[in-house]
Formats: sequence, C-alpha cells, structure tokens
Amino acid sequence: MASTGVAALLALSACSSSKGSSSEDSGSSAHGTPKPSGTVTVFAAASLKESFTTLGRKFERQHPGTRVTFSFGGSDTLAASITNGAPADVFAAASARTMATVTDGKDAAGTPVTFARNQLEIATPPGDPHRISSLRDLTRPGLKVVLCDKAVPCGAAARKALDASHLKLTPVSYEQDVKSALTKVELNEADAALVYRTDVKAAGGRVRGVGFPESAEALNDYPITLLKNAPNATAARAFIELVTSAEGRRVLTRVGFLKP
Repeated sequence: MASTGVAALLALSACSSSKGSSSEDSGSSAHGTPKPSGTVTVFAAASLKESFTTLGRKFERQHPGTRVTFSFGGSDTLAASITNGAPADVFAAASARTMATVTDGKDAAGTPVTFARNQLEIATPPGDPHRISSLRDLTRPGLKVVLCDKAVPCGAAARKALDASHLKLTPVSYEQDVKSALTKVELNEADAALVYRTDVKAAGGRVRGVGFPESAEALNDYPITLLKNAPNATAARAFIELVTSAEGRRVLTRVGFLKP
C-alpha cells in the first residue's frame, strides 16, 4: 500500500511540474498563444500619426518588452515601398484603392479590415482672413489653395468632392501627403487647403476648420492588414487587434475619425 501511495505522489508531482513549466514559458500565454514581443513595424497613412502614436504607447504598456515603430506618409508611397520589398509588419491605408495596391501585389496576409473613416474639411488660417465658408469660395481668383496630389487618398477625395459640386480650381501646389498640405496653411504659404477633419483637429488653434456638405460624397475608408512577410507576425496581429478593438475605436473617434 505504501509503495502505491508513493507512486501516486510521484505521478502527481510530475504532472504538477509539467503544468508549471508550461505556464511559465516566457514565449507563450497560459493558453499556449505566443506573447507579443520585440519590435512591430507599422506603415500608416500620415493622417493616422496622432491616433496611432497614442495606440502604439498603449500597446507597449499592455505588452512589456514590445516596441512599435511607425513610418507615416502618403498611402501610395507606403504601398509602393511594401510592394518593392520594404520590411514591415502592418499596413494601414487611407483608402481601399491604395490598399488594393498591396493586396493585388499579394503582399497582404488575409483580407484587410476597415477600422475607421475620415472626412474632408477646409483648413484656413485662424481668424478667417479670407472669409471662406464653402467649397465654392476656394475658386475665387487670387486665393492660394493647396491640395494633396491626386494619387494620394486625400487628393482623390478632394477631386470627388469638387466633381460632385461641379467646381474646378487650380491649386498653387499638390502635396505628397495631407500633413504637408496642412503645413502650407500653418506657415501662411497658402490661404486654404483641403485636408481631413482629423488633421484640422490635431492642429489645434493653428488652423481653422470649415466643414462643407460635399465632403459627404468623398468619405475615405481606412483599412488595415497584416503583411505577408511580416518579420513579427505575432506582435503585428496583436497591434491590429488593439486598433480594431473598442479601446482602439475610442482613441480614433476622440481625434475625429468616424466609425467604419
């Protein structure tokens, strides 16, 4: 009887030891799912800079030992970099059309998910020196207006809004991303720019935002995807989960994004 009891205790001890080593594995959770670690590289549209920077800090706090690095810019430029082999884990674009560059190139892992929408506003210098209150006002002679390049999502959206209004204007420059267009107004190098409402909000008192009804014709969907050759797929999936979660949506709506 005593030998039977000893054998049982040894078996129980071995079982307990096995469970303990599994739960203490630094690379896995208690359920066997790998824990995010290391650096996750995110390529994201310039208009996501403020919200994604906040989400990156949240992600690093939630997953000690991780680091999120961002490359912000025009979605078309980022998409071209990805299809040319630039190492990245996640791509968040400012339009479905730009994301298609990556999916058509077979560089996305799975189907992109739309996580937010954005709407255009007119950015003018504070104080409304040129009394701009509508999209039609931008066609006034002598007014210096800046648009995003037509290949960039904010430029394509501006073109849609202008076409819907049957308006034509000749900008003084086409910018490669929305932040560059906004900067022209902030530096008084332009009287107005068509940018996203999120960028107007991020600029605070440095610019004034003017809404216009035609912007409803040019809403931009923002998709996000894991990239096929992601160097850190585990952390990338976790970051995408945060962006698409209720917590992520709160961060995005706080800076002016619309729900998808």
